[in-house]
Amino acid sequence: MDNHYLKSKFETGLDYADYLAQGTDAQRSSWRDVYDRVTLTETQQSLLGGFVREVKALVVSGIWCGDCVQQMPIVQRIAEASGGKIELRWFDRDEHADLQERVRINAGNRVPVVIFAAEDYEPVGWFGDKTLARYRALAAAQLGAGCPLPGAAVPESELAAVTSEWVDQFERVHLILRLSGRLRQRHGD
Repeated sequence: MDNHYLKSKFETGLDYADYLAQGTDAQRSSWRDVYDRVTLTETQQSLLGGFVREVKALVVSGIWCGDCVQQMPIVQRIAEASGGKIELRWFDRDEHADLQERVRINAGNRVPVVIFAAEDYEPVGWFGDKTLARYRALAAAQLGAGCPLPGAAVPESELAAVTSEWVDQFERVHLILRLSGRLRQRHGD
């Protein structure tokens, strides 16, 4: 992916409210329920509020996707806590197959995936599908003795762990940008 492609895609993306508006009442309700449960610690809020570099993030998602509803309201909360330094644009996986194809995971069109770029849309990296905490919970349920009920809500401890892992991803990207020689030269810092 080059920065020209990412810039042109970013400009066609939706903000969070417009993205959610595409869903059904039940889907929007599920996303709101998770969003309302997400809390950032004071340390996380301070970290995110201290970002000095802009992060452009393209979110490839599906409003119908269980993993998306369990993780992407977290990403929205993270962006809100950044004081405008993290700018998100949302893309439906099926409507933006050209973007989805560039971030396939294990030969599949998995969502969610967040593509991170610098202020000038220079690619920084991408992360997605599920966090380690989510994979651990699934492995315990599917490979271990546990058998959770289908559709059971994400436990608070898992929600906090997944939130922490997404904060870590954004911190990593911000540090890459903050320490970037080309950006330090551009900003004189």
